[in-house]
Amino acid sequence: MHLDLTQGDIKPHIFKLAFPAVIGYFFHTMFNVTDTYFAGMISTEALAALSLSASVFFMILAIAIGMSEALTSLTGNALGEKDIPKAQHIALNGIVFSILLSISLSIIGLIATPYLVEALGDPSYVKATLEYINIILYGVIFFVSSFFLNALLNALGDTKSFRNILIFTAFLNILLDYMFIKYFETGVKGIAFATIISESIAMLYLFYKLNKTKLWHKLSDYRYDQKIIKKLLLQGIPPSVNMFMMAFGMYIITYFVADYGKEAVAAYGIGMRIEQIFLMPIVGLNIAVLSIVSQNSGAKAYERISPTVNLGIFYGFIISAIGVISFFLFGEQFASTMTTNPIVIAQTALYLKVSGFAFFAFVLVFIYVAMLQGIGKPAIIVPISVYRQLIAPIIVFSILAYLQVDIIYLWFSLTAIIFSSGIFLWWYAEKTLKTL
Repeated sequence: MHLDLTQGDIKPHIFKLAFPAVIGYFFHTMFNVTDTYFAGMISTEALAALSLSASVFFMILAIAIGMSEALTSLTGNALGEKDIPKAQHIALNGIVFSILLSISLSIIGLIATPYLVEALGDPSYVKATLEYINIILYGVIFFVSSFFLNALLNALGDTKSFRNILIFTAFLNILLDYMFIKYFETGVKGIAFATIISESIAMLYLFYKLNKTKLWHKLSDYRYDQKIIKKLLLQGIPPSVNMFMMAFGMYIITYFVADYGKEAVAAYGIGMRIEQIFLMPIVGLNIAVLSIVSQNSGAKAYERISPTVNLGIFYGFIISAIGVISFFLFGEQFASTMTTNPIVIAQTALYLKVSGFAFFAFVLVFIYVAMLQGIGKPAIIVPISVYRQLIAPIIVFSILAYLQVDIIYLWFSLTAIIFSSGIFLWWYAEKTLKTL
């Protein structure tokens, strides 16, 4: 299937691309929520271990996620130019690149992770964290390959395949978590095994779906193309740095939250899981905008880009308002579905009620990052990411730590930092769009 996004009304295209992606990512988030639920059945230490592992592992995957987004952009540009052989050539180079990247990330992760975990982990949950994440790191190839295969399907306008496999693996993960923890009593290791099995199935399914499209050519037809790899790196490094900084930002936040105790670390992890559920529609809009903008940029139909961005922001703000209201009304109830610890529940609800307002800023960040990637001008993403995830949090949180203030001020500061990034990206992206 090849959905031509350079023709027709933009609004149906957004819904056609975003809705399946939202459903898929919802179930992907429920996959993570399931892991959090079963970790809560083990202990508070296990919850904290998953929270710490999320930030560390996401740093490893960030590069792959950014590179896969660049592959969507490059392939979408070629499809917009109606050059199918070029798109096929890019796809093959992208797939081979993903395999080499997987191996590299696994090795780097296995070497670096123990130092990252021990640097901020309470001794009570360092062991559990390493038991979980070391197993996950051996299966990096399943995660990375899935990202790249889905990136190619997104370029074709297919967001349904990823939705379908995420729904399946979400339910499979419930069964596997239950079996490993209840019957085999493997602790956090069992949660990791369940994840690896599910991800390997997802990778095989996405490869099967790509194999049925016009993009796929046999690996025997592969010809290394230095120009394509260079373009992939040039377009992929900025979003990769952005994703890495998001992950490293989680690590930095966890570092400062750790001073408030393991309950606060567990609450932050649960809060992020719940937050991700409400962020999924915004992620879906990000994918839709990237796919539409990349094809129209390739076709030089620049007049279709601004309406796409505006619709994405409009829908994103509606979703954000729903999220903020939900957190204020049901924050404690959401938290209590994953833990019975009253301290963790209260801390989670506090995080959600304050940080929920950042959703409006996340809409600006996600939509304008997608637009800049789609038009092949993602360079500004790097300095913005460094500011939002590294410089500003370290400076502000260090001051707050010195003043020994309540944790609520940390969440207010984090929200303010995200808003400043979103507003700047809005100004920069709109200025850039006028030059096309």
